[in-house]
Amino acid sequence: MAEVVLAVERLSRNFGGLAAVSGVSLECRMGEVHAVIGPNGAGKSTLINMLSGDLPPTSGTVRLRGRDVTGLTADRISRLGVGRSYQKTNVFLPFTVFENARIAAQSRLASSLRFFRPATALRAVNEAAERAIAAAGLEGREGATVASLSHGEQRQVEIAMTLATDPTLLLLDEPLAGMGAEESARIVALLQRLAADHAMLLVEHDMDAVFALADTLTVMVNGVVLESGTPERIRSSQAVQDAYLGGDEAHD
Repeated sequence: MAEVVLAVERLSRNFGGLAAVSGVSLECRMGEVHAVIGPNGAGKSTLINMLSGDLPPTSGTVRLRGRDVTGLTADRISRLGVGRSYQKTNVFLPFTVFENARIAAQSRLASSLRFFRPATALRAVNEAAERAIAAAGLEGREGATVASLSHGEQRQVEIAMTLATDPTLLLLDEPLAGMGAEESARIVALLQRLAADHAMLLVEHDMDAVFALADTLTVMVNGVVLESGTPERIRSSQAVQDAYLGGDEAHD
């Protein structure tokens, strides 16, 4: 069996009297894609926010490679090997592709107190940025201003920034949102390549992409896990059909 990179046990988050996520357990293994799906209000974004450290859980446990990271801040979790993308593309539009990736790579320096040394002189940082850009499928586009790129290419820049931090676990929140068929196909192919060397947790509403990518699916409804298993099991589940796949899909 592949290594368990992420282990989530009975994770919950309450907002006052509302249980947005309640008792969710799942695992994400190296070299595999674990997709989390569900209708509007299912709690998927709240879950991924807890896993990335953007939101502390009310209860439950999150472990990375056996280490308890429950409640750690986003920057500490990131430094432990977790990379995250957001529903809304999070990039520096006025900067070039290379500058965006370099900023992300530079966050891994042991010290940021290098005020009088130009960023271009940081060889290891620059090399990490170049590798990330190539891995994200943007080789040859390093000098392009991000604002001039298509929506799909901007998503690739965000993925390059994530890769520049050298993550083991990728948390991807709706990476195909707002894309047409051609751009979606390109990102699906990219994620398939990246999955070989990472553990990947994917929140996505494009069911064709989900079933093309996922090794395991977890279906959430009203903050709880309705069902979890292989794509074949989820496809054949009457409960999932009734609650999600057979109905109208909406975004969190």
